[in-house]
Amino acid sequence: MDAVVLALASAALFGAMTVALRFALARGASAELGTLLTVLPALGVALAAAILRFDWDLSGLWPFALAGILGPGFSQTFFTLAVRDAGPARSSVAVGTAPLFSVVIALVFLGEPVLAGVLGGAVLIVVGGLLFVGEREWPQHVKRIGLVYAIASAVVFATRDNLVRWLSVDTDVSPELAATVTLASGSLVIAAWLIVSRRPFSFAPLRAFAPAGILFGLSYVCLFEAFARGRVTVVSPLVATESLWGVLFSALLLRRLELIGVRLAAGAVLIVAGGLLIGVFR
Repeated sequence: MDAVVLALASAALFGAMTVALRFALARGASAELGTLLTVLPALGVALAAAILRFDWDLSGLWPFALAGILGPGFSQTFFTLAVRDAGPARSSVAVGTAPLFSVVIALVFLGEPVLAGVLGGAVLIVVGGLLFVGEREWPQHVKRIGLVYAIASAVVFATRDNLVRWLSVDTDVSPELAATVTLASGSLVIAAWLIVSRRPFSFAPLRAFAPAGILFGLSYVCLFEAFARGRVTVVSPLVATESLWGVLFSALLLRRLELIGVRLAAGAVLIVAGGLLIGVFR
């Protein structure tokens, strides 16, 4: 039961983070800077949780550091760009296609078997995506490039998950410490990108991005705790509901801006259902 509650909490917190990120970006900061100012408070949350847990077994940390380079290092950058250009609801739905890309990568590169349940989930995601793309009315602020960023984020998410799955290193690292290392390596990647690209840097917008960062950090801690307490086949499908939470919070807080219609809602439900099937049968 603990794993179920934690997985759902992680999904809900991530959905809330998406909307909070949209409010923060409206203040005018660049998406790249916003990504770093989101991940840094998240790192602070995870570090505080790790200190409270006080379980400092450092063996087996390297897979989490490696995973953090991809996500949140690259994935959160793409996701922030997606929220900026396509809004939180549509970005959440597009990122929900990550299980489809995860399956494709696993079939092609890891040689995983083709299972009927997995294929059924893939079909649902594709159908949901077609419904989503086929919306008749798009809000004026939504740019197609935002959906490209969201799909790129989904691909990075899928690559990271398969990398961790392939490494499959058994470790006694505490969930809080694992989350801290993952977020720390991701922060370094984002900071390096800001330096290399010579983007203007300032801590002034930190107050605007702090709520999104805190939600993101809590989501990460809940996610790692859920995986530590429950089976992957239970936790992964529940975490996949984060797309629905993103749409729900957008409908509640950004109804006039996001214009959430039947096609978007139906597409989100089908994509999440596909992710659930893939999580259960994979």
